[in-house]
Amino acid sequence: MTESVSEKITLRLGSLSSSERRAAQALMANYPVTGLGTVAEFSKAAGISSPSVLRFIARLGFSSYPEFQASLKEELAARMQSPLVRAGTPLPPGVGPFLGAIEANLRDTFAQLPQRQIEEIAARLAEPRGRLFLVGGRFTDPIARYMAAHLTIVRPGIVHLSGQESTWMDHLLDANRHDTLLLFDIRRYARPLLTLAETAAASGAAIILFTDQWLSPVSRLARYIVAGRTVVTSPWDSSVALLAVAEVLLAETTRQVGERAARRIRDLEKLHEGGPPQANPVGKAGRNRSA
Repeated sequence: MTESVSEKITLRLGSLSSSERRAAQALMANYPVTGLGTVAEFSKAAGISSPSVLRFIARLGFSSYPEFQASLKEELAARMQSPLVRAGTPLPPGVGPFLGAIEANLRDTFAQLPQRQIEEIAARLAEPRGRLFLVGGRFTDPIARYMAAHLTIVRPGIVHLSGQESTWMDHLLDANRHDTLLLFDIRRYARPLLTLAETAAASGAAIILFTDQWLSPVSRLARYIVAGRTVVTSPWDSSVALLAVAEVLLAETTRQVGERAARRIRDLEKLHEGGPPQANPVGKAGRNRSA
């Protein structure tokens, strides 16, 4: 498994010193641009000394700053690759190599995703006080729509942003700190998604980003990042690992919502059968007290 610089940081974040953590935060806030400047520029951006930057680079496993920058440049080149470019690379035939790549993507994606983060993201998805907006890119929006279809059954306030991009902002007009934007953005990254994320962040909404190992530019705005492995023996990137994480989160979110989710599922089934939904005893009691 070849780790990206961002993955190296994620794996080591808990063991970094305070100055090294500041270096990590500065790099991730403007990834990978901060690391492509000089050591002096990096240290200024992080507010630490140049030796501290070099110690941070060493903690990531690089023997020198040029080696660190070379890795970032390789990532940047990979970010910009299109299916047309990858189509010119000889790929092994047959199903076996493809399935092997899928299995590796699943294994490596979940290796970078601790259980604690899964639970924290699910807790945000289960938050009943705000709305949850979901959207994706050209090939990943079907996963956003898939999650929205499930979450609509589990809790209220689910909005899948579809249709013309110019209408997306309308939904975020009154967004606030209780609201959440969950978006999918893998290479080549979509500028409208970044603009949408900037609007959501300015309103105080939390952003959950599903991206690839090279990190969408939206990562600098995201509260939670799911970096899935997407490379397979094909000109096309694979979304299987991201879909798997989505299903894990759907299961955990439903578990956390608990009885409220079970009640909504029962009510929806009764509506489909033509009967009235079950009365909400809490809501009824609340109305009686205020009457």
